[in-house]
Amino acid sequence: MTQDPHQGLIDELDALLDQERAVLTEGRLEALPALLGAKEALIDRLNALDDMAPDRLHPLRGKAERNQALLDGALRGIRTVANRFSTLRKIRSTLETYDSSGRKSALLQQHDNKLEKRA
Repeated sequence: MTQDPHQGLIDELDALLDQERAVLTEGRLEALPALLGAKEALIDRLNALDDMAPDRLHPLRGKAERNQALLDGALRGIRTVANRFSTLRKIRSTLETYDSSGRKSALLQQHDNKLEKRA
């Protein structure tokens, strides 16, 4: 039985996709840039191989799609938090009231965040 010379690269990418999933599910997003660089390098090496059939990578497609869904979910979560913080900042700087006819009006607070030093 002959050893496949490309199986090592395929196994490396498989392990990297598993590692990427672990990072995403554990919320360690700071580790993603390093993994992305390694993943791009592996994919480039695999793409450079002329004698490998594309269907050999088909089993990894499911893992890559799963990780993409996890990454999309993390991005949605980050956007939700950013929007919530923006809303909270807006609430802190304005006071919305209603007049006697039911019209909404906003009172803007002027924050002067300077430290005054007195002798």
